[in-house]
Amino acid sequence: MSSPAAQQPSPQLFFQTINAHQRTEALKAAIELEVFTAIGEDNKTSSEIAKRCETSERGMRILCDYLTIMGMLSKENDRYSLTPDSAFFLDKRSPAYLGGTTEFLCSPMLTDGSKNLAEAVRRGGTTMPDDGTIGPENPVWVKFARAMGPMMAMPSQLIPKLVDPQANQKLKILDIAAGHGLFGIGFAKNNPQAEIVALDWAPVLAVAKENARQAGLSDRYSTIEGSAFDVDFGSGYDLVLLTNFLHHFDQESVDHSKGKHLPAANRKY
Repeated sequence: MSSPAAQQPSPQLFFQTINAHQRTEALKAAIELEVFTAIGEDNKTSSEIAKRCETSERGMRILCDYLTIMGMLSKENDRYSLTPDSAFFLDKRSPAYLGGTTEFLCSPMLTDGSKNLAEAVRRGGTTMPDDGTIGPENPVWVKFARAMGPMMAMPSQLIPKLVDPQANQKLKILDIAAGHGLFGIGFAKNNPQAEIVALDWAPVLAVAKENARQAGLSDRYSTIEGSAFDVDFGSGYDLVLLTNFLHHFDQESVDHSKGKHLPAANRKY
């Protein structure tokens, strides 16, 4: 049974949540100013970090103290250090650096959708013009393709090994809403006989093709431009990837489009 003290009402969660935007802005500022990279380069005091990041010492000290309260930095006396998480994900020299994802995750196309959330709840959909992020050829998906690729690097390498562990069979794979293309590229890297057909808007596919080129896979990487709800997928696929797509749409839209382009023989995945 809980103690009486544990059942007392507290405003703590309310204030933590209503002020959460301050945490977001502090982290964005630190990423933009390269604070974590500066500390990783052995700049430890606020004056050293400020000099490296070209800011005022006072402003940097306040920011680093707040990041310490957030758990993003550690502090002993007047010296700051990275936590294991910030060293791994927020130092630009790390191969797992995630700072670039803010270009997409904090873009107005995403954040504006939350500014009138009460009205969105009333109507059961976004209040943003032109269907928000799911509008035709929305440029936010080019930002997604470029910014979110590093975050998906590891999953895109692990998933193929689960699905195609033998990696010795010829596969034709359709990657719907390919974005950065890394999931299809991961299958092609894992299996030298896999051929990838990526589907997305033309400007987004330019990023996917660039990534395929850099991976040396252009000869096994082709594309279909347009909306997954409208274009003809073709046929003969052994596997269909739906990694960044269905969760953007309501059940009715998904049910209406399900399998309409694929011959029955290819609907086993």
